[in-house]
Amino acid sequence: MYIPRHAEPAVEQLSKMFGAVLVAGPRQVGKTTMLKKITNGINYTTMDDMVMLTSAREESGTFFMDNPPPVFVDEIQKAPELFPQIKMILDRDHKKGQFFMCGSQQFKMMKNVSESLAGRIGLITLLGFSLRETHSVDFDLPFLPTDDYFSERKRHLASIPYDEVWEAIHRGSMPELCENPDFDWQMFYGAYVRTYIERDVRDLTEIGDTVKFTKFMTAAAATTGQLLNLASLARDVGISQPTADRWMSILVASNLVYLLHPYSNNITKRAIKTPKLYFLDTGLATYLTKWNTVDVLKNGAMAGAFFESFVVSEVIKSYYNKGILEPPLYFYRDKDMNEIDLLIDDGGVLYPIEIKKHADPQKRDLDAFSVLDKLTGVKRGPGGVICLYDNLVTLRGKDHAIPVNYL
Repeated sequence: MYIPRHAEPAVEQLSKMFGAVLVAGPRQVGKTTMLKKITNGINYTTMDDMVMLTSAREESGTFFMDNPPPVFVDEIQKAPELFPQIKMILDRDHKKGQFFMCGSQQFKMMKNVSESLAGRIGLITLLGFSLRETHSVDFDLPFLPTDDYFSERKRHLASIPYDEVWEAIHRGSMPELCENPDFDWQMFYGAYVRTYIERDVRDLTEIGDTVKFTKFMTAAAATTGQLLNLASLARDVGISQPTADRWMSILVASNLVYLLHPYSNNITKRAIKTPKLYFLDTGLATYLTKWNTVDVLKNGAMAGAFFESFVVSEVIKSYYNKGILEPPLYFYRDKDMNEIDLLIDDGGVLYPIEIKKHADPQKRDLDAFSVLDKLTGVKRGPGGVICLYDNLVTLRGKDHAIPVNYL
């Protein structure tokens, strides 16, 4: 059964604005499935087909005569020779919605896109299922802790029990696992990691030691929700820091890892400059770090980090699914160890968010917000603590306890 994706309207809107649309994202998050539904009835070709791939690479000039637009080209990054041809056709015909493309190897693909199709292409990033999608919630506005948001969101609430939240964190958001509860979680992610490294990483980046790269992924997963420390990761894996930096850029560009940057302006000179690392699919991170059951995870030392990673990922999805490529999301930490988990910068107003895995939110959870009130030139909006409490309640002033099902 097809579960509607919240990114569909954004893809359709972009196809009316641009000649080409590219959906990028990690392997197996449903890019092809979504685009096949949207483009039902137009030509389809995939670069996984070796005959098609050979034709695209060796006969790029005639490829679109045999596969005329409008056309959906899957795994487009394998045939960068097609991008100049797409540019030529778009410049000649000036038609919208002629090319739909997707691929998982964004780090290879985006260079070709930026060189050939700047200004001619609409871009979307698709991740795994969001909570909204798995619970058939129609609401699709980006998360923002305002009264208007909460009022509208309340009309579309799904009941998500405590244990179900932890099950979602542990199992992850890959569509195949969500749609097939009987699929073995370990077998799925074991095959996923192997395929990712063999098909997406090794071929493109000439990583010789795949064992060390897997170890690097595991070490990174063990630091989800923490400040990025490349020197420590390099030491743990036994590689140089430049190699660790390059490998981290691969994980980021393939949308497995998100680096949340610290908020800074001219006033916040005491703010740190190091980003925080988040795995975007918590199921992949739990697999890599061997939290093998839900109970062991939720009672373990990394429970808070995994809950925070899950919440940050859900917030990011709410922006990506509306076609916002660079969500206005930050965190705050200064040299006095004042920290705010998430800052949303909307129209120059900062909305502070704390993320706590407990179910008994307290006013003290909001104490760090006072740092923003002391910064000149900063306007603070309402905020709150996203937690496992089951009701939206005011904790102090305009700040709320925010249940997970309000994401």
